[in-house]
Amino acid sequence: MSVVVKDMKLLSLEEGTIAVKLAREAIETYLRSGKRLNRRLKGVFEEKRGVFTTLNKHGMLRGCIGFPYPIKRLDEAIIDSAIAAATEDPRFPPVELKEMDEIEVEVTVLTPPEKVEVEDRTELPKKIEIGRHGLLVKRGYFSGLLLPQVAVEYNFDAEEFLTQTCLKAGLSPDCWLLDDTEVYVFEGQIFAEKEPRGEVVEVDLKSCRI
Repeated sequence: MSVVVKDMKLLSLEEGTIAVKLAREAIETYLRSGKRLNRRLKGVFEEKRGVFTTLNKHGMLRGCIGFPYPIKRLDEAIIDSAIAAATEDPRFPPVELKEMDEIEVEVTVLTPPEKVEVEDRTELPKKIEIGRHGLLVKRGYFSGLLLPQVAVEYNFDAEEFLTQTCLKAGLSPDCWLLDDTEVYVFEGQIFAEKEPRGEVVEVDLKSCRI
């Protein structure tokens, strides 16, 4: 049986649209002026939530950074993760303002990560539900996170998802089998532009599975 993550209040499509537009505005304001957008919103945006901003260009990842834990107000976390995704992802050069016409912005609002407990480490894959769970692996000073959509996009099964998260953390691919490796699951509510500056939709990962 997979892990049941504690419920959180879901965002409406209207709130998700606001979140994505806030992320885009934060990026474009920063790239245009070098200044961080100062925007305080009401309602769910006042709550502390984990969040990631993902940037996609022509179907390819262009940047992704966020906060796994609910340490900031959602509006602040969106602004900061969006700017970081555009300018601080070490895998890519910083985004240029003119690129934003070709980039689709995606915001994933997270539930708090919950540790997966098993007596037999080989049972870990049975606790993970593809299309529902994201993974966070921690071992010593190393940690790595993959969002729920990654497993669906690459058609991973649960074991491969664990392996890839270990590699993301800079660890050996089978480190999830070791007792002192901590494995956490979380869920994400995903809102994304269908095209650059276009309509925002909520992504249902289960319907996207191959």
